[in-house]
Amino acid sequence: MRPKQGLIAIFLIILIGAGLSLFLKGITKTNWDMKAFNSQELNWQDCYDSFECATFFVPVDYENLNGQTFALKVLRHQALDQKNRLGAILVNPGGPGGSATDYAYNAESIVSAELNNKFDIVGFDPRGINNSQPIRCLTNTEEDQFLNADASNGDSKKLAKLVKLSQNFAAKCAKAAGPKLGHYSTLEGAKDMEILRNLLHEKKLNFLGKSYGTYLGTLYAALYPESVGRMVLDGAVAPNVSLRDQEIAQANGFDKALNNYLASQKKFKLDDITKLIARSESKPLRSKTGREAKQSLIVTAIAQSLYNSQSGWKELTNLLDDAITKDNPDGIFESADRYNNRDLSGNYYNNQNDISIMITCLDWQETRTVDEMVADESIFKEASPVFGPYLSFASLSCKFWKAKPMVPKIELTNIKTDPILVIGVTEDPATPFNWAQILTKSFTNAKLLTLKGEGHTGHNRGNECVDTVVDSYFLTGKIGTTSLICA
Repeated sequence: MRPKQGLIAIFLIILIGAGLSLFLKGITKTNWDMKAFNSQELNWQDCYDSFECATFFVPVDYENLNGQTFALKVLRHQALDQKNRLGAILVNPGGPGGSATDYAYNAESIVSAELNNKFDIVGFDPRGINNSQPIRCLTNTEEDQFLNADASNGDSKKLAKLVKLSQNFAAKCAKAAGPKLGHYSTLEGAKDMEILRNLLHEKKLNFLGKSYGTYLGTLYAALYPESVGRMVLDGAVAPNVSLRDQEIAQANGFDKALNNYLASQKKFKLDDITKLIARSESKPLRSKTGREAKQSLIVTAIAQSLYNSQSGWKELTNLLDDAITKDNPDGIFESADRYNNRDLSGNYYNNQNDISIMITCLDWQETRTVDEMVADESIFKEASPVFGPYLSFASLSCKFWKAKPMVPKIELTNIKTDPILVIGVTEDPATPFNWAQILTKSFTNAKLLTLKGEGHTGHNRGNECVDTVVDSYFLTGKIGTTSLICA
């Protein structure tokens, strides 16, 4: 789950051609009802050598089925051992705004060979994301301005600028989306998943959700408990924690991860980083092209490196060495741009920055006023000296949103399903470990798998203990009764 804008994107960009049409059983677009949506036929077409692609329709508004529709793209990697096929696993990499078609395109690397043998690996891009009628609110230049802004240190001029940029963002999204503005929520995405389950002819839905994808899975389970098959929720989002408390928890998680990194090496201290950030306010480092490494980009670059302790910590050391000892900001730009999905030419190659905020503003009610956000800044800073001041205004755009949140009307507690597996990493910076504990307790039949370590999410990150438990669960449906702890 990405702080401020959401989780790191999967960077493979794929294009699903317009020729991947949908064949309907005598249904026109003017007489949709739920039976019609669930009676579509996925017209699978070969794509990208060993994959298949298709399109299916879902209602924009589930309360008005005869209104507009979204056309959603889905990609499938078929089980290699068709004779012993066990079904399909729907995957989602997180976000909000991560592309599940990109994720499924990497089927042979995101799950084990055994799971690829026995299961179809399927990913669909939720409404508004990547290949499913993507929506973009800002131009590249406007995106730069928006991502470079911050309101830290109680600066009234900075806050006024951030308010203006947030108002502009909300207005531009309203114009770009039109009547669809209020219908990019995770709640509706979960309902779309149930249509896809029917079209895949799966009796129950097997699901692998990472980070924000765990919230998508949780809502699906709450809406359709009888349709839940084998479900793994990795890097859990606590479903009943307020937006404000989520942001504080994330800020604190990233500060803890940064301190853990600093304790692992002797070259840099926290004071070196805070001085670099403070210096950027009055005398920012500049690239050869004149681009400035402002505070927000520095903090973003550091956050990017903390997602993965194996490769990210080494990257952070190089980044700090260049910036602090050589006055070279190139590493800052490279890391921040990777997080923000920005290429060397200044183009944003997907719409995740925009859609992640749109989804967040629809998923969670931001009850604070701007003045209350200002008052909260000291609380954020106390909980998280480095990241707190930047995350304290993360949901500011939602105050100016021109559509009501689609907050679930169902209770996200005591969800009764077949056994599901929740994975939590004790030092996860983006989705704190206690969220995994909270999510596990939200189900009546869930088991928590604890990974003692650093980094975001636990599955498929090189830990044999975790991966073995996940594989065994998907293959057998059984989790076991003993305590599940991996190191």
